Amino acid sequence: MKEIGGYFELNEYNLPMLHDNLLKFNSGRNCLAYLIETKKIKKIYLPYYICDSVIDTCKKYNLDIDYYDLNNDFMPINLEKTENSYLYVVNYFGQLNNYDKKYLLKKYNKIIIDNTQAYFDKPFKTCDNIYTCRKYFGVPDGALLYTDMIDNYQNLDTEISYDKMKHILGRYEISASKFYNDYSSNEDDYSNKKILKMSKISNNLLHGIDYKMVKKIRNRNYNFLLKKLKFINKLSLRKVNGAYAYPLYLDDATELRKELIENKIYVPTLWPNVLEDKYNTTKSYDFAKNIIPIPCDQRYTISDMERICNIIYPYFYKEVKK
Repeated sequence: MKEIGGYFELNEYNLPMLHDNLLKFNSGRNCLAYLIETKKIKKIYLPYYICDSVIDTCKKYNLDIDYYDLNNDFMPINLEKTENSYLYVVNYFGQLNNYDKKYLLKKYNKIIIDNTQAYFDKPFKTCDNIYTCRKYFGVPDGALLYTDMIDNYQNLDTEISYDKMKHILGRYEISASKFYNDYSSNEDDYSNKKILKMSKISNNLLHGIDYKMVKKIRNRNYNFLLKKLKFINKLSLRKVNGAYAYPLYLDDATELRKELIENKIYVPTLWPNVLEDKYNTTKSYDFAKNIIPIPCDQRYTISDMERICNIIYPYFYKEVKK
């Protein structure tokens, strides 16, 4: 029986949602799990430079896994044609364009595009595409999947996320550091989650976002960093729409990473699992160690970008003088 009256719940939002027509899951790894189950995938090629959640998902289903390395354009190298298998392609920092995707699809036939770092890219409609909402917005769960395998989706249960909002609400009112353990606990929780539809909370919040404004701010901040840091970056970067972060690639980023964090500029290592010794001769190992993803999202202004650059410049010149 429907409850009537009493205290108010979260307001219902009705703004247009980006990618609203895609299948909505509770996590990116479960988008992949859904594809593995419905497409009966047996073999997959993964980049070394990848989150361990993707590797763990493939291992959970006992897939035959081979790995490949990348060049400075984040394209696969030393990889033969993959008969009867899938190529998992990460759209790192949104740097792959449609020509890259067409080339990969023509050469390898079956590909899955991971757009975790390219939320504003349109789905490449001749293959599966995965998007992760939590990397771009303050939601407790949520991922999107573009695929032709839709029949089993309606039978899924829905995620419940009211108890996963503490770190999001806490950071909004106080600070990120105070709620970091809650954030980490929430992230770890997804390693054991079954495949579920996106929660009502996340779905609702994603209908309350001004996506045009978000994209405009991310573009502005990214383009500012693109101009100011171009001369020290080892990557030759493209302009992108709605950038995830600005990837600054240096010969040795260890000390600068520490300095940024000490100045409360929280830059992650993507991904710590890649820094195991077995990968240390790969380009992917070098990427994980020496690419600093500079935050440039909708929370920040040009003044914030200038503050970041003012920390990076003295460090760079100090290194040059050595």
